[in-house]
Amino acid sequence: MTTRQTRKKNSTVSTPTATREKSTTPTTTPKPRKALGHVSFVGAGPGDARLLTVRAAELLEQADVVIVEQPEQAALVTTDAEVVHGFAEDGSALTHAALGRLVVRHAKTGAHVVRLVSGDPFTYATAPEEAAACSKAGIGFEIIPGVSSVSAVPAYAGVPLTTKSNREYRVVSVGEASIAWADYAGADTLVLLSAVARIGEVAEGLVGAGRAPSTPVAMTRVGTTTEQATVVSTLESIAEDARAAGMASPAITVVGPVVEMRETLSWFETKPLYGWRVLVPRTKEQSAGLAARLRSYGAISEEVPTISVEPPRNPQQMDKAVRGLVEGRYEWVAFTSVNAVKAVREKFEEYGLDARAFSGLKIAAVGEKTAEAIATWGIRADLVPGGEQSARGLLEDWPPYDELLDPINRVFLPRADIATETLVAGLIELGWEVDDVTAYRTVRAAPPPAPVREAIKSGKFDAVLFTSSSTVRNLVGIAGKPHTSTVIACIGPATAQTAEDHGLRVDVLAEEPSVEVLADALAEFGAARRLGFLEAGEPVLKPSQKRPSSRRKA
Repeated sequence: MTTRQTRKKNSTVSTPTATREKSTTPTTTPKPRKALGHVSFVGAGPGDARLLTVRAAELLEQADVVIVEQPEQAALVTTDAEVVHGFAEDGSALTHAALGRLVVRHAKTGAHVVRLVSGDPFTYATAPEEAAACSKAGIGFEIIPGVSSVSAVPAYAGVPLTTKSNREYRVVSVGEASIAWADYAGADTLVLLSAVARIGEVAEGLVGAGRAPSTPVAMTRVGTTTEQATVVSTLESIAEDARAAGMASPAITVVGPVVEMRETLSWFETKPLYGWRVLVPRTKEQSAGLAARLRSYGAISEEVPTISVEPPRNPQQMDKAVRGLVEGRYEWVAFTSVNAVKAVREKFEEYGLDARAFSGLKIAAVGEKTAEAIATWGIRADLVPGGEQSARGLLEDWPPYDELLDPINRVFLPRADIATETLVAGLIELGWEVDDVTAYRTVRAAPPPAPVREAIKSGKFDAVLFTSSSTVRNLVGIAGKPHTSTVIACIGPATAQTAEDHGLRVDVLAEEPSVEVLADALAEFGAARRLGFLEAGEPVLKPSQKRPSSRRKA
């Protein structure tokens, strides 16, 4: 018998014995232990969501639970993660111990918990105590540093904390603490946190400790946001000036000669549209790029949809056209809007088709935005107007039908039910046959909420951007005319004419039919307006802060 056979024999002999021993020994199945979760203490920055770190954004995407300490932080959560409020019902902060218990309780469910901490987790925050609670409970955690308001808010206010002549700064968390101001009598720059309620007492303490009453002071509230406001004063006057300006927490106060540099270095609050509330009569999806452009100029955009896109009443026309497209009936497909691209794509999905159905076809797009929508489908448009991005511009570049070069003379034109006949007539003149198909209907949207309607009519918006004639008609129809003090900006002459027909005076007209160019034009208007105030020696006011003496007429 070979060695291998011996092992095999021994193996077969021993198996029944092992089985008998196992069957005679009483066993209990251990209860599976629930895995603990993990906690990420993430610095949420000083206020502006764009100051989140790349790692912070990644963790927010992966989180199961997000614990916030300020109501506005909930807007940073764009996934289906559960948002837990880490503050009391009245908005006041929870104690260190209460927050620690809250974090541990959610982590014990096995969830990945992101604890959003204002500014930096380990700089004047409760994260160290909360992390210690996790450690005690045996829960793993990590710390993601954030941009601290200590440095960020003064930077956004144009106040450097150190210069060549001022080499050091000291941070003091005031709150309800008893502070020996004699320890801060030197010339170092002081950064004061939670000092708004006690600023008079603080100023008296610093003057009493030896600082000059004329020492410059800058107090900035809600820094890094488009609602940021800064009061520049001195130790002897800051209490009165802060009260007059209605300063409230959260605010950062800087004391020292560095404040004098704000006059030269203020870059954020001097943006051409700083703090302007701009109404954009489009959906959030449609105006994402425009909103970003306006934000870069310091404005706050607010979207109000004026048009609702709905399927055509009779879908058979689209069904027939899509079948014809698959069967090779067309030479061209012309897309005149992003909505048309979306409508055809939805019809393709309904039939189980994909971009391969466009094989052998030429694709035209009325403009860059439409071409970008087509590109998300994995298709590059063959024709995009080089000049004016409109039906007229598309016709200028469209080739005439040539029976020798073009095997088929038909164009599939999916578009809105209210589209003009300019493109159809022009294509026919070029020798093409056109299947003008209603791909979607545009109907007037529901009126915005009452507070928005009131803001439009009472002049609480600083500007309105009209991107088409229909946005003018529909906004006036669902919300009323904008107030005479509101700046009216239009994307082109046709839109401007419609606005004037509705009794509005157009203040800004884009040189090109582009929403980005329209935003740029409004910024130029705002910059010129701001310069006018400064040259006149007057405080810079937003349009919503200054009312004309008489009603504006077209």
